[in-house]
Amino acid sequence: MRMESSPLTADERAARDAAIAEFVSQHAPGPDADLYASMIKTICRMSRDATDRAEVKLVDRALAELRYAFKTFAPYEHIPKVSIFGSARTKETDPEYIQAVKFAEKMRERNWMVITGAGDGIMKAGHGGAGVDASFGVAIRLPFEQKTNDIIADDKKLVNFKYFFTRKLMFTKEAKAVALFPGGFGTQDEGFEVLTLVQTGKAILVPIVLIDAPGGTYWQHWRTYVKAELLHAGMISPEDMNLIKVTDSVDEAVREVLTFYRRFHSYRYVKDTLVMRLNEPLPEHALLHVREHFTDILGTGTIQQCGPLSEEGDDAPDKTRLVMNFNRRSHGRLRQLVNYINTVDIPAEVTV
Repeated sequence: MRMESSPLTADERAARDAAIAEFVSQHAPGPDADLYASMIKTICRMSRDATDRAEVKLVDRALAELRYAFKTFAPYEHIPKVSIFGSARTKETDPEYIQAVKFAEKMRERNWMVITGAGDGIMKAGHGGAGVDASFGVAIRLPFEQKTNDIIADDKKLVNFKYFFTRKLMFTKEAKAVALFPGGFGTQDEGFEVLTLVQTGKAILVPIVLIDAPGGTYWQHWRTYVKAELLHAGMISPEDMNLIKVTDSVDEAVREVLTFYRRFHSYRYVKDTLVMRLNEPLPEHALLHVREHFTDILGTGTIQQCGPLSEEGDDAPDKTRLVMNFNRRSHGRLRQLVNYINTVDIPAEVTV
């Protein structure tokens, strides 16, 4: 039976906080010292709560996995990456495998890296197309089926996870695009998870491409189901369908990803303001169009074009900004805004 300690008195809390601050100043100094102190306080509270040992082991292991994953990805943080999902059972002679190889090859040619689950099938195809130097593996330990493919097995960019939730975090946190090939429950899980995170604003907006083999129908049938059962019943909004691109063309899939970053660069929130960074300013007529046709995504006010905000510090100082009081729910419409920004007065096709 769990026996929780009585609450600390004000003097006891002050003494604990002082001891933690002293420890952090010696062993974890720097601009994030306050966050390290906060984590240590949480650990102390877990101890006082008499947290079950199995739960403590979960927290300990998850933190260790994330620390190592952050360290592994850090040297490559400025290189764009695409997470590739698909069946581990796909054979190397299957058209889906060949399609995944071609997609990864073309992304590597455009100086992108790939992230896969490090297994066989589509995951190995992604690594084979990109090559080991442009590949990350985020492997999961399973009692059956999953094994690390021989392309990434001995590479320093392989991270092994015990937990799906830490692994999923790295798939979404590090990716500037997501590509899904035909697969089983795991692929469906990853696809719906990414869509849920983007739709709810818990992950940044990224291009999500669902790639069939030439003439294939896997994702076409999936889209038919989503429209017939989810959209028709009002469980999702029509605008949510803008979050995905279904295609059986590698060139079209690559173009979808690259076009997303033509003029659009990134975005972040400054308090309640969404600050969208652009690689080049919107022409005046395009800004007027945006103000007229995207008022439905705003909580209050209008959409302004300006330079960096003082609250952003030195983050991307050379980029033009679009600032708005986004309602934080219309992410399908926000994707439509990004599409417009990337195509207005940019006639040249993205070559693949």
